[in-house]
Amino acid sequence: MEFPVDASEELKAEVHMLCQSKAQEFALLGYDNITPDDIWKCVSASYKEIPPKHQLVNDILSLKATKYMNWLLVNMYKNPDNFI
Repeated sequence: MEFPVDASEELKAEVHMLCQSKAQEFALLGYDNITPDDIWKCVSASYKEIPPKHQLVNDILSLKATKYMNWLLVNMYKNPDNFI
């Protein structure tokens, strides 16, 4: 996961744990190939800078599979070579 240089290790670990939890939730719904890094890329795509922790938690835990799939589809159209 890519964070700003000044982000604490504690924040990185907490966000990774949340993304891992969300990836496991998606796996229960049948989306087995989604990784915590994929979750973070989707959530952080709308950030210009890292928001407060409470917003990060909310954005990760409230991510819906349809929003993730829409983000993935748009990125596949923008960068087709990254998904082949």
